Amino acid sequence: MTNLLLILTILSSFLANLETKTLQSDFTVTVAENVASPMNYPGSLTMQGTQFKLSMFNIEAAYDGKTLYMYSPDTDELTLTNPTEQELVEANPFLYAKALVDVCNITERTVTGNPSPVTVITLTPKDQSIGINRFVLKVRTVDLMPLQLEIKEGNKSSTLKLKNPAFVTSSPKYEIQPGKDTYLNDMRF
Repeated sequence: MTNLLLILTILSSFLANLETKTLQSDFTVTVAENVASPMNYPGSLTMQGTQFKLSMFNIEAAYDGKTLYMYSPDTDELTLTNPTEQELVEANPFLYAKALVDVCNITERTVTGNPSPVTVITLTPKDQSIGINRFVLKVRTVDLMPLQLEIKEGNKSSTLKLKNPAFVTSSPKYEIQPGKDTYLNDMRF
């Protein structure tokens, strides 16, 4: 029972950090299925709590706590929506981890690393019908900095590796302003 309390303390502390601190990092998402060659997608993100600003796949996205902004430079189109909580959980893997806590068995182990130990937290759904086999989060133990997360769904795995993540003191406006000629597609209700 003590180990379970320690796990929840580490996981709770990590999630609390994301609520109160601004995380900034470049990243690579690797998607692999069966034995096929994995696909790598670079990007960058800044986030605090549910708010985020993201650049990936030649798309810019931002969420300010109410409006989701999706901008495509290729078409010079900015789409505004009011996403549901489920849509946000599907778009942000850290929010997904938070949502999984109540429906998963949680295990953790600390791996001695260079320069510091890493805590590996594994969330395994109690009911496999939710669509994933497991969610693995690697956090630098000393400062609860996220380093990597992996979502395993059947034969497919998606891995997010953060590159030089840092908690920063300034945060951007979590919005995207349209340019003079940008087509604005406002789908908010």
